[in-house]
Amino acid sequence: MKRRYLPIFVTAVLAGTAGCFFSPNANSQSGPPTVTTPAPKPVDQAARDLKNQVPLDLSKLGAPLPANLWVELSKLVNPAVVSITTTQTPKRMQARYRDPLQDFFEQFYGGRGPGGGQMPEQGPQEAMALGTGFIIREDGLIITNNHVVEQADVIKVQLDSTSKKLYEAQVIGRDPRTDIALIKIDAKEKLPVAKLGESKNVQVGEYVAAFGNPYGHAHTMTTGIVSALGREIAEINRFPFIQTDASINPGNSGGPLVNTQGYVIGVNTAIDARAQGIGFAIPIDNVKQIVAQLEKDGRVKRGYIGVGIATVTDDVAGQLGIRDAKGVLLTDVMRNGPADKAGLRPYDIIVNFAGKDIEDAGGLQNAVGDTTIGSTVNVKALRFDQNGKRSEVSAKIKVDEAPNDVRPSSPKQYFGQKAPFDLGFKVANYSEELARDLEVRSNERFPIVTDVDPSSAAARVGLRPGDMIVDVNRKPTAKATDVLKTLRKGANLVRVIRGNTMAIVTLGR
Repeated sequence: MKRRYLPIFVTAVLAGTAGCFFSPNANSQSGPPTVTTPAPKPVDQAARDLKNQVPLDLSKLGAPLPANLWVELSKLVNPAVVSITTTQTPKRMQARYRDPLQDFFEQFYGGRGPGGGQMPEQGPQEAMALGTGFIIREDGLIITNNHVVEQADVIKVQLDSTSKKLYEAQVIGRDPRTDIALIKIDAKEKLPVAKLGESKNVQVGEYVAAFGNPYGHAHTMTTGIVSALGREIAEINRFPFIQTDASINPGNSGGPLVNTQGYVIGVNTAIDARAQGIGFAIPIDNVKQIVAQLEKDGRVKRGYIGVGIATVTDDVAGQLGIRDAKGVLLTDVMRNGPADKAGLRPYDIIVNFAGKDIEDAGGLQNAVGDTTIGSTVNVKALRFDQNGKRSEVSAKIKVDEAPNDVRPSSPKQYFGQKAPFDLGFKVANYSEELARDLEVRSNERFPIVTDVDPSSAAARVGLRPGDMIVDVNRKPTAKATDVLKTLRKGANLVRVIRGNTMAIVTLGR
């Protein structure tokens, strides 16, 4: 289901004269303003008032931070932070080196990165995006954001900003709803790891540092404080965020937010592009909840009871004779789903699920989604008959797995002959079935590309499954074997049809 995003904050800025405010009397004559100075307090009274106004116990503030705190923190954390570069071959290439999440914010808040605007359409090309991750296990297991890797064909990881060596990463698991992903590299050695802390006791005002790869500036460290807690932005993430004024920029996504003890307390995830110093991190306690499941199953399994829901509004509550607009109205109950089998009906209002009072639709979604698959829970609901008579319904629902979380079957594998010289594609003879499956939109009949290795020379020039090869090195190719025997080591001129477009690409070196 396509997710619709809405603007998150509305910010009002009041501009005024800096440093002072004047409230002149409209009826006064022009002249210098007069200032009335209050009589001074007696010394002993002033001392008592000052003591009463101090809200802090200075003896509990602790020792001042060491002068080299950030230096030592950088030495401790940076070795476990990695820079991530992803590539894909989209229909249209945008400005290079973009954090994918930047597109989301720019949709509402405007603005572009350096260079401004999108690059003009140039045909199929490599698109690149940057992100950050941090190593949590010596064998190369890395936490990052889902939005950093979800569209990637190839994921490369750089351990050290001074090294040109890149490791290809494998996606172990990812979860779009929480925006967390696990990837892994094989560095053939034990790697430094970041220490995972706790976020439950984080307080507003704590010093923190954010690490990442902003705009390609690898291993950048910025400092600030925790500005707020529990920022709920449901359109982006299942968990309320930690807000910080430590600078977070495109490319920081997936990096660690660290406290002064060197423990990771959050994963840098989002920014408010309208402002300076408004960044968001997923609390590490929530991240730890799903990491084991991502490694085991590759995804997060979420509960499902088979209902359509809506929050009870004041209007609905009034019509049903309910005093408080609380609970969730069932707008639909799927046939043979868990709720249907438990006896729930449309227009029932769920007020309690598994012992938790339900205030609104979001509360029910979270309660169901967090319930263990296969477990049976008690549900309380209100039911009203045609005459408005109210009754209470108790039901036991066995929570199933959400259909969209069920791992799809393996994609269909198309036959084809492998191109020589490690060019990275397969080609097959034209057939009506193959053309239909690969959505070939052309009346021509030429050999069809059936597979392209995303890290290959073929992918770099934009070759895709469904392309038809007209000729190679100016020699016609009626069959797949014609393509294979005409290709040569080195550069090849290949003429390709895609839809109503014909292009010539140089394939190979």
